[in-house]
Amino acid sequence: MLKEFEKHCQSTHLSPICAKLVELSTQAFGVNNGNIPKWEDAIISIESQQPGNVSFKHPYVSIDTTINTDELMQSLKKLMPWRKGPYQIGNLNLDSEWRGDMKWDRLKGHIKSLEGKTVLDVGSGNGYFTYLMAMQGASIALGVEPFLLFNYQFQAIRTLMDNPPNAFVLPLKLEQMPIESSFDTVFSMGVLYHQKDHMLHLQQLKDIMQDEGELILETLIIDQEYGEQIIPEDRYARMRNVWCLPSTDTLHVWLQKTGFKNIKLIDVTKTTPEEQRATHWIGDNTQSIKDFLDPNNSNLTIEGLPAPKRAIFVCQK
Repeated sequence: MLKEFEKHCQSTHLSPICAKLVELSTQAFGVNNGNIPKWEDAIISIESQQPGNVSFKHPYVSIDTTINTDELMQSLKKLMPWRKGPYQIGNLNLDSEWRGDMKWDRLKGHIKSLEGKTVLDVGSGNGYFTYLMAMQGASIALGVEPFLLFNYQFQAIRTLMDNPPNAFVLPLKLEQMPIESSFDTVFSMGVLYHQKDHMLHLQQLKDIMQDEGELILETLIIDQEYGEQIIPEDRYARMRNVWCLPSTDTLHVWLQKTGFKNIKLIDVTKTTPEEQRATHWIGDNTQSIKDFLDPNNSNLTIEGLPAPKRAIFVCQK
């Protein structure tokens, strides 16, 4: 996949950084991780399946092909948990924890066309949104995702595509992106609240954008009645490493201070069990949003904090 990425990358205006991205990715894939043999076995098994044409058939990234369903399911389950999706592969429904189509529906009518653009998907997971970005006509849609498992999930899905779109996922962090990076559109969805230094994250996003480039930022927020921001003492909705829950007004100020302009709040939506739920694709005993809320008050988390609500901002450099 890295060879395919480098070849395609050279034909875009990211060409000055292609070799560096491949070098960093090769190093990341070379780490000592005891799960890699299992993941690679899964990929080898998936390569024996018949690839097919890919399209978006709401809500699925859908691959039209004939498969050995039981064999493919066994291989894909070696790569659990599947957080982002959903995918449809032949007659196999890969029903991920998150209904990513619901988030995409909330933002797609508010962003600039991705036709011919270089697009970055920060914290891309297995690439569900990265595929959608590429299908919108991006010259390249690049996801960066430091968790290796999600990179193998991306490879598994891509292996099943006969003619993959211009989408790639690399095992990198945002801060590893070379300073020569220059993207027309940058997505940071579900990332900001995991950053100890939220202002640094916003500045890093701005630094790798073209002038007049567009940022789509989606993150957890709180209602203004709770103040400017909440910093959880421990976990939030049983998630580790949640460092900041700002109000939308506070987040607007953060974007202004970073130097973004034309800042627009396009959506605020409470997370529900329709959008995030436990399925057998994340594990038999794995919990999801309904297990993270106060059983007596769905407006509060199990820790007594405001229940998850997410905002989407769109702005320009």
